[in-house]
Amino acid sequence: MPAPAVHAIILDIEGTTTPIAFVTTRLFPYARTHLTSYLNSHRAACADVIDRLRAEHHQEADESPPSWSDAPEEARIRSATEYVDWLMDRDRKSPALKELQGRIWKDGYRSGELIGEVFPDVPVALGRWHRLGIPVGIFSSGSVLAQQLLFRHSAAGDLTRFLRWHFDTAVGAKGEPESYRRIASAVDAAPEQILFVSDIVRELDAARAAGMQTRLSERPGNATPPKHHHPVVRTFDQIP
Repeated sequence: MPAPAVHAIILDIEGTTTPIAFVTTRLFPYARTHLTSYLNSHRAACADVIDRLRAEHHQEADESPPSWSDAPEEARIRSATEYVDWLMDRDRKSPALKELQGRIWKDGYRSGELIGEVFPDVPVALGRWHRLGIPVGIFSSGSVLAQQLLFRHSAAGDLTRFLRWHFDTAVGAKGEPESYRRIASAVDAAPEQILFVSDIVRELDAARAAGMQTRLSERPGNATPPKHHHPVVRTFDQIP
């Protein structure tokens, strides 16, 4: 039986629309380098995210994070900085960390120090799908803000006009089928009418378990995937 028609496309970012190296060697180091200065210069604005980091810190169970002190204020900033460094060292998907990274990157994009990188076929495909009336969304562990900034300030120009939805881990973990069921509900399409593209097999497995169509993205710099049964695409030109 032929696959159902695709009524919506959901894309991962890292290793799918964007080189992994851009995230690991440009975005993450930028956030780490500017972390302390950003927190010190935005103390009032960052009070909420520091409170969330503190709550996450106190709920840590698996490992022993750096100690946390709330007073004086300099110690609180230092505690938040050390904990964020600890989270980043472990590539943790902390919501508060992702929010803070997005805020720091926002300054970088605005200043021109950061320019979003996408594979050359991505803007072409986004325009093609737009003309075909196929709406496109993003599902990434990065915050919605971080997603929007990357595509708004891409080297190919503002691509956000082609993106109808942005999903982060507020809908659930990327390896859980229920997350994709929630996305299908938000998209207002049957799961089998949605195509999800990612370079991570366990994410594709979860999306398929939820009923979605899947494609494995094989891009330069991506790790060799484990054994899987997902159709492979090496460029979005292979997706109608």
